[in-house]
Amino acid sequence: MSAPVTSVTLESLTKACNERLGAIHVEGQDISGGCGQNFEITIVSPIFEGKTTLQKHRLVNEALKDQIALVHAFSQKALTPEQWKAQQQN
Repeated sequence: MSAPVTSVTLESLTKACNERLGAIHVEGQDISGGCGQNFEITIVSPIFEGKTTLQKHRLVNEALKDQIALVHAFSQKALTPEQWKAQQQN
């Protein structure tokens, strides 16, 4: 069992996405001005294949529920590797 989450950083969110969602790419930013209370994050994972946007967001919300509970705002983009590749070509 992991230790309880007491603060949230972009690094801790990235690590959780990699471990819990099998993410192959994670990028984001703390848009709260540095206080760690408002994050935007993009998660690319094969686990999202065949899922609707709502299903993807529910997976992320469940996987990151301890971190999300500690912040004021959390915005996510959950993409499959194919969606990410297509987005990079635009």
